Amino acid sequence: MLVILDWDGTVCNSEARIVSCMQRASDRVGLPVLEPAAIGNIIGLGLPEAIAALFPESHSEQRARLRGFYSEEWVAARAEPLPLFDGVLVTLDQLLGAGHQLAVATGKSRRGLNREFEDHGIGHLFPVSRCADETASKPDPKMLREILAETDVDVADAVMVGDTEYDLKMASAINMASVGVSYGVHSRERLDGCRPHRIIDHFTELLEWPPLVA
Repeated sequence: MLVILDWDGTVCNSEARIVSCMQRASDRVGLPVLEPAAIGNIIGLGLPEAIAALFPESHSEQRARLRGFYSEEWVAARAEPLPLFDGVLVTLDQLLGAGHQLAVATGKSRRGLNREFEDHGIGHLFPVSRCADETASKPDPKMLREILAETDVDVADAVMVGDTEYDLKMASAINMASVGVSYGVHSRERLDGCRPHRIIDHFTELLEWPPLVA
């Protein structure tokens, strides 16, 4: 089976850094410094879409400056690599050992995802990935369709795993199975409203989902 993973909030514990970088960047632009919950709500969207959702009254020049400042803040904070969630590495190894394929579908930029791959030395585990600056942002399912086409896998043989309703909605749009993770940015209640096939509380529980059981 093809296991397509969201990155931020699913594989990588990055919520706090995303929030702090957005707060610092918005302050530099002169836009309101929003509460963590508001910023956490848009994690998973592409950066332009996230900024538009957070600051709908901002103009195009402010949004462009905010994107630039956010990228600067993110790079400046990179000296300390972000942690992967507990159990991620062992679970990925077991999925591959059982013959499953892995891919990533993320709201990050290509540059950002490649940095994460480099920091953790696991890019080779994901021969196929799609980022928001390469295709349509979630919840549009275009990135999933592109991953399926590149891997030559039928939608019935794939599952999307993510921590937000954006992940689950894009899977639902093309009738792909989905698994929500409760430890990310969206609540279990929000995930449950998208009717995923399962919601897990720890990454290792993926190995207990029947279609992935070796």
